[in-house]
Amino acid sequence: MSNKRPPRRKRPTPEKQTQAHGEKLQKVLARAGLGSRRQMEQWIEAGRVSVDGSVATIGARVEPRQVIRVDGHVLSSTATKFTRRVLLYHKPEGEVCTRRDPEGRPTIFTRLPRISKGRWIGIGRLDINTSGLMLLTTDGELANRLMHPRYRLLREYAVRVRGQASQNTLEKLKQGVELSDGLAAFDDIVAGGGEGSNQWYTVSLREGRNREIRRMWEAVGLTVSRLIRVRFGPIVLPRRVRQGHWQELEDDEVRALVDTVGLGHVAGSHKVKPSRR
Repeated sequence: MSNKRPPRRKRPTPEKQTQAHGEKLQKVLARAGLGSRRQMEQWIEAGRVSVDGSVATIGARVEPRQVIRVDGHVLSSTATKFTRRVLLYHKPEGEVCTRRDPEGRPTIFTRLPRISKGRWIGIGRLDINTSGLMLLTTDGELANRLMHPRYRLLREYAVRVRGQASQNTLEKLKQGVELSDGLAAFDDIVAGGGEGSNQWYTVSLREGRNREIRRMWEAVGLTVSRLIRVRFGPIVLPRRVRQGHWQELEDDEVRALVDTVGLGHVAGSHKVKPSRR
């Protein structure tokens, strides 16, 4: 029998331990309310983020003891400890969903309440000619998951169409029409009546491609003259919230959203009063 001892395993260096056991950097930044996870990845790629004095790279993992800087400013340890908040906004036509518009058009962010920590992150977008339900949150990770195609959250819209749609046309829209970026289909279409050539429908689908609904109707020879989003996942646009107004979701509504994408719960937020403009 050999008396040789087995070779000792080398202990991983602190750097390797961090890579193995830490949390993804873009996730930490998103949770701090700086933006969605996708935005944070873009910041990292642009060299705007450093960890312990070294420029960070995509895939880096961090631990609480490490010093994170964004544009040279230290991200405090309290910044990652937050209360998740979700805001519902009734967007009118004519507003854009970007923070700043080079053409000087009105943006939804000028209407929202100010917050002392983090910032409001839009969950998806509506084009300038579409009104209705917009959700915004301080939690970048929640925003990322709610927008991710993997979760296939239901979006529901009220659509006014110019022209008469036959039953065959409606069936075609449910089976799928070919667009420039692939096949697109409604989950459901319900006729809502109308006058003359203007007919209303309620449509639902589980993705949010650019101008997808308008392009689908155009593919069957009809034009959308009005488009209103009335539902996103479990959240329905309340009748009492008028255009240009907002309200913060209650804890049970936030939990319903969180449950749909499998995130953990955090403490409730300090809510602000709904807008009365």
